[in-house]
Amino acid sequence: MLAKVAKNTDLWAAVWRRAVVGEEYVRRVAAVEGIWHLLVLSEDWCGDAVNTVPVVAKLAALSPTLELRVLARDENLDLMDAHLTGTSRSIPVVILLDAEYRERAWWGPRPTALQDSVSGEWQVLEKSSRYREARAWYARDRGRTTLEEVVSMLERASREPLPASRVESPA
Repeated sequence: MLAKVAKNTDLWAAVWRRAVVGEEYVRRVAAVEGIWHLLVLSEDWCGDAVNTVPVVAKLAALSPTLELRVLARDENLDLMDAHLTGTSRSIPVVILLDAEYRERAWWGPRPTALQDSVSGEWQVLEKSSRYREARAWYARDRGRTTLEEVVSMLERASREPLPASRVESPA
C-alpha cells in the first residue's frame, strides 16, 4: 500500500512507523472465528485516511485471520456511493467482508468521537482550524479509537447472523 502513495509520502510512512497495535486487539481478532476481509476505500491525499489506514493495515498485518485490500475511492465510485456518509464521499471507508466475501458491516470515515466534534462543536471554526484540531486529536489518540471501533465492528458482525435475504438457499 505504501509503495503506491504519491501524496504525503513522508506522513504516510511516519504514521505507519509510529502505529502501535496493542496485543489486546490482536487477541480479540484471533478470538473471532474464521477468515475476514477488510476492503478499504481511500486516497493518499486524505488526512483522515493517513491517520487511520496505516493503523488498520498494521492490525491486519499482525492478524493472520484478517486480509486487507485498499482500493482507490475515485476508481471505485459505485462502491463508494454505496457507503456514503450522508451525501458525502468521505473516506476512508473500511468494509468488512466475511470468508465468502459477503459484506457484514462498514466503518468510516473517522472515529465517532472525532466525527462528533467535526460535525458539532468545531463547525464554528474555520476549515483550517478544524483540520488542525483533527490532526491534534489523531496525535493524542494514536489510533486507539480506530482500532477499538474496527475490532468491535468485527466482533459484532461475527455474532450476528446474516439477514434471511442474504443467506443463500440450497439449489
